[in-house]
Amino acid sequence: MIRVVIVDDHDLVREGIRAILEQDPAFEVVGETGDGQEAIRLATRLRPDVLLMDVSLPGGIGGLEATETIVADCPGSKVIILTQYENREYIKRAIRIGARGYLLKRSVAAQLKEAIKAVHAGQRYLHPLVAEELVDLVTTGRSLEEDDYDRLTPREKQVFKLLAEGKTSREISKYLSISLKTAMTHRTNLMTKLEMHSRAELIRYAIRKAIISVEEP
Repeated sequence: MIRVVIVDDHDLVREGIRAILEQDPAFEVVGETGDGQEAIRLATRLRPDVLLMDVSLPGGIGGLEATETIVADCPGSKVIILTQYENREYIKRAIRIGARGYLLKRSVAAQLKEAIKAVHAGQRYLHPLVAEELVDLVTTGRSLEEDDYDRLTPREKQVFKLLAEGKTSREISKYLSISLKTAMTHRTNLMTKLEMHSRAELIRYAIRKAIISVEEP
């Protein structure tokens, strides 16, 4: 039996996925959450075989940030990105940080089950449209190598996302349970690494890199 954790901030989506998987004795849903921090805690405590991870999650730890931590700290747990976005930045980052699958929410139930089984067996699984995007990146010579954002520490990435969402340093310190001084230090360090000088510049970069969507602040 494949033990699965579902991570999505929409209750109806989680309920739908759970209903699909619980109809099949090959799967057991052992946990679910809509929060990136809680996803990391669940992965650490439950050690599931597979996590289905949405990209767009509220707060400083989005789906990709959570995936990066889980891949590093829980190598036995494989992550499948399950999202509505075909954005190339999401796809490139997901592959770079170690996600084993990338599935679009338009997928049918059979694809979802196939993806989980494939990833659990040690394979990769990419939605056909995502595979096409990767092929196009390779054939056009576009790089999957790290950029400046990928060189930020995991904590700096969390602070970056919260800043892009409009949070103040004080709000960030409270959310991440760190001191105000530490939050401000992370802010200074990441702005220096990215050669940025204003929040407006940071937000434009975050949207371009698909760290936040245009719907977010």
